[in-house]
Amino acid sequence: MISPLIKAARDLAGHSDKLRFAAPVAHVYNPLLYAWEAHETYLRRFGATPKEVVFLGMNPGPFGMAQTGVPFGEIAAVRDWMKISAAVGRPPFEHPKRPILGFDCARSEVSGKRLWGLFARRFGTAEKFFARHFVVNYCPLAFLTTTGSNLTPDKLRPAEREPLAAICDAHLRLVLEIMRPQWIIGVGGFAKERAENAAAGLPIQVGQILHPSPASPAANRGWEEKAAAQLETLGVW
Repeated sequence: MISPLIKAARDLAGHSDKLRFAAPVAHVYNPLLYAWEAHETYLRRFGATPKEVVFLGMNPGPFGMAQTGVPFGEIAAVRDWMKISAAVGRPPFEHPKRPILGFDCARSEVSGKRLWGLFARRFGTAEKFFARHFVVNYCPLAFLTTTGSNLTPDKLRPAEREPLAAICDAHLRLVLEIMRPQWIIGVGGFAKERAENAAAGLPIQVGQILHPSPASPAANRGWEEKAAAQLETLGVW
């Protein structure tokens, strides 16, 4: 029997894949389709029980979830710490500078390396971390410009952003109803805003940690210590 979380992810994959985007978006990757095997393994192995804390990211990074199908899915963290490895297909229209190589990709996703590195050092095993926590992304799609640069969902045109948000908000609300966490923690300001919207009326507290992106000067100076301190101040840890 398919779990509600897996069904929700399949629905999200299908609904989001029907959307169309104009310039400056040149390429759209949907790893919930071409990397579904790895994503389903992640959900089945680590998302089968209620959680106390859900961390919310924005959308797939080009060298993380876009390659592995796992949120913030830096390859070493997914393969070596979570013990997930699977065949990964290709999106129908790839950017030549951003090929999907799956677990053979040699590039490291810095945000994912930092996030999962914090969890690994604090909890040791993936099983200990996922006993209380889970990580999801708000939007399943990665957007690339003609140059191959990453375009985040908040930079989309309103006419494109609004139907995407309706799909992503409904999915996130369903995830929260399934997992019934005490906390949802936005990884960055955008994720916190979407978390507040999705959790409205539910008995869930909303918090935020600094995004681990190397594009953030603050994240490049002791991100792990800052994020852990923020979670301790909130009372999450």
